[in-house]
Amino acid sequence: MGLTVAQKLIKSHLVSGEMTPGKEVGLRIDQTLTQDATGTMAYLEFEAMGIERVKTELSVAYIDHNTLQTGFENADDHRFIQSVAKKRGIRFSRPGNGICHQVHLERFGKPGKTLIGSDSHTPTGGGIGMLAMGAGGLDVAVAMGGGTYYITMPKIVNVHLTGALQPYVAAKDVILEVLRIMSVKGGVGKIIEYSGEGVKTLSVPERATITNMGAELGATTSVFPSDEVTKAFLKAQGREEDWSELQADSDAVYDEVIEIDLSGLEPMAAMPHMPDRVKKVSEIGGIKVDQVCIGSCTNSSLMDMLKVAAILKGKTVCPSVSLSIAPGSKQVLNMLALNGALSDMIDAGARILESACGPCIGMGQSPNSAGVSLRTFNRNFLGRSGTADAGIYLVSPEVAAASALTGRLTDPRTLGEPVKIFMPESFIINDNMIELPASPEEADSVEILYGPNIKPFPTTEKMPESIEAKAILKVGDDITTDHIMPAGAKILPYRSNIPHLSQYCFAVCDETFPERCKKEGKGIIIGGANYGQGSSREHAALVPLYLGIKAVITKSFARIHCANLINAGILPLTFANPDDYDRINQGDELALNNIKSAIINNETAYLENKTKGEKYELKYELSQRQKDIITDGGLLNYTKENI
Repeated sequence: MGLTVAQKLIKSHLVSGEMTPGKEVGLRIDQTLTQDATGTMAYLEFEAMGIERVKTELSVAYIDHNTLQTGFENADDHRFIQSVAKKRGIRFSRPGNGICHQVHLERFGKPGKTLIGSDSHTPTGGGIGMLAMGAGGLDVAVAMGGGTYYITMPKIVNVHLTGALQPYVAAKDVILEVLRIMSVKGGVGKIIEYSGEGVKTLSVPERATITNMGAELGATTSVFPSDEVTKAFLKAQGREEDWSELQADSDAVYDEVIEIDLSGLEPMAAMPHMPDRVKKVSEIGGIKVDQVCIGSCTNSSLMDMLKVAAILKGKTVCPSVSLSIAPGSKQVLNMLALNGALSDMIDAGARILESACGPCIGMGQSPNSAGVSLRTFNRNFLGRSGTADAGIYLVSPEVAAASALTGRLTDPRTLGEPVKIFMPESFIINDNMIELPASPEEADSVEILYGPNIKPFPTTEKMPESIEAKAILKVGDDITTDHIMPAGAKILPYRSNIPHLSQYCFAVCDETFPERCKKEGKGIIIGGANYGQGSSREHAALVPLYLGIKAVITKSFARIHCANLINAGILPLTFANPDDYDRINQGDELALNNIKSAIINNETAYLENKTKGEKYELKYELSQRQKDIITDGGLLNYTKENI
């Protein structure tokens, strides 16, 4: 039986385990990336390990999230990351050079390689045939130190593409269709692999849009084959030598197959407040639009920007609409400036933002109260934009540009004859904003620079034999990491200061949660299905750790967040009978008696509800390594003991 693309990537990097779905496998990691919202903590963790220099083929630190500098905090974090990168053998992408995933695709990604990044949209690299996965910062730190990265061996879902996209229908519409079919829970425990004749019609930037937003499926990652289209992209980037072919075997067998005819798709939109609430633009109708934001790691490539510029050329943005555009990288911005497309955008009335994440992570451009904002981003979670009552719709650049002109949600197919955009034969290559690290000989003289806002990693303790605590919080299904640890310009500067961050934990759900935790000193969180979906931010585990959370018991977990809880030493458990979730009230006194022995000896675990005099059976899916991490009090303790 032949292998799929994903299976070939895993097999070629397998360090331990069996390639059987549901079993833990350990992988050798070739490349890592970090961004500044998660990077400061990742490098604090790396420093705590006491390793002199990174051991990967390539590690890159990007500054793209916390670029709004309203105080010293972000600038201090950037300086800290820059000094660590210089000393420890990491390349440093300076502020203004671009969004990590866009730049990494352009300058560093290689077919056939493994990549993990402390950002959930690292699967963007799957667009050029990488096994690229989002991970918590501590996992990235361990990989930088030469450690193995562990995942549960996924099932492989084949999305078989036929036909070709019609004019004004975009790659964004492809992934929105996949989300409509599979939902935000549908990719958990799976890799999404694309195949079929339709693949050949998609450029690398289009493929990267699809793999980028595959993160919203909850999937381990998404991947395309590496073919002649991939080769042409790398050649245009001056990196043809990095290309290698990677195709599934003709007799490869998939666990599930989804058929999509590209020629049958039409413009789509994800409605508030979830990426899988997908409808056709024609079905939603011409709702009034207040704001349009174009950019993010999903849709900020040169091709996307040129399409937007062509639609806007010679026209004026509707007076009732605020249009902002953020090119994804310095390379993209330079090329737009030189070919006149940037001028077309400016002439139309667009507000040009720096090449960074910006509004996607809540860094500015919050819409007006109760406003409607169309965004080419990947997430529209409640409150993520910075305006709690805004309606955020996720759309393609074509829909966004057309709607900016009319002031209403607009199907771009009504614009008439489309302008065809082709990938250039060569891109402008100038890596002057990527700082190389010091040599090993020079590294001794490099000082790591800490700022006053940078606080140490929270202390952890070995797991106790039993846990007794209140159900300090009960939440429903699809709780995101934005619910647990919000983003935004007010909070992001404190990503390196866990004590300060703690006052915002779960503020979207319950503003009194941090104070209750401090009063009780400990607690257990009860959650619904798909708990922890969204970002890879380990702060959604580290802050609850700081607040005394000992265990999280849910109907089910999102992959990265479950791993982050384990890494933080917080016990993730699920209900054997999901209906038992309904039997627990917030404030109930709970007990996990002899839980340590149960886990070590692989015995059945039970949750006692002392308030109601009831007992519920629990499940845990922990490898022996994860059991050791939990009992040691987290991955940092475990790594120090086993380094």
